[in-house]
Amino acid sequence: MRWNAFDTPVHDSQRVYRQLLSAMAEPGTFAQVSGAPLAPPGAAIGTACWATLLTLCDLDTRVWVSPELNAAGLGEALTFHTGARQTDRPEEADFALVIPATLEGSAECEAPAFQEGSDTYPDRSTTLLVVLDCLDAAGPWTLSGPGIPGRRRLDVGQGGEALMMRLAANRARFPRGLDAILTCGTRLAAVPRSTRIIRSASEEVDVCMSP
Repeated sequence: MRWNAFDTPVHDSQRVYRQLLSAMAEPGTFAQVSGAPLAPPGAAIGTACWATLLTLCDLDTRVWVSPELNAAGLGEALTFHTGARQTDRPEEADFALVIPATLEGSAECEAPAFQEGSDTYPDRSTTLLVVLDCLDAAGPWTLSGPGIPGRRRLDVGQGGEALMMRLAANRARFPRGLDAILTCGTRLAAVPRSTRIIRSASEEVDVCMSP
């Protein structure tokens, strides 16, 4: 299974990196990742997620990939194109590639425990790269905090309860916690640990599937 890299790695990775920085600075806003290589047929991730991995991962990076997403030779392609090391220990990962269900756990398997950093070194934490079926601005989750004038709304689709509640728990641990990059198709957004998350009073969701 062929996974393509950027056509012009320096230029393309810088462009995606700027989009990621902007998304982190303005939580709940969206970026459309264009000009990035498509994931091959059978892959469980989309263009925005693959472009993010190509941009952020390098020889010093440890990546944990949830079993649900490790398809079509993703792990081998990631190592080949970036040199990133894969780990089977979530608590050792710099980046963790997950779906919302990964954070729920089950009777057979507990939810993975990721590194949240410390009060002295809050940067030594895992960043979640989340693959979603839906990512939209109208939904039951309300975001507020740094980088958000007033409030923003967010829809992460059905099954996103475990993800959003896990990110909401960051407030009690700040400056420790998990930052998250949300991806759906060619769209991405970010929810840093400084963001306050609450469920809106209205549960009505205007679902808009990302391309």
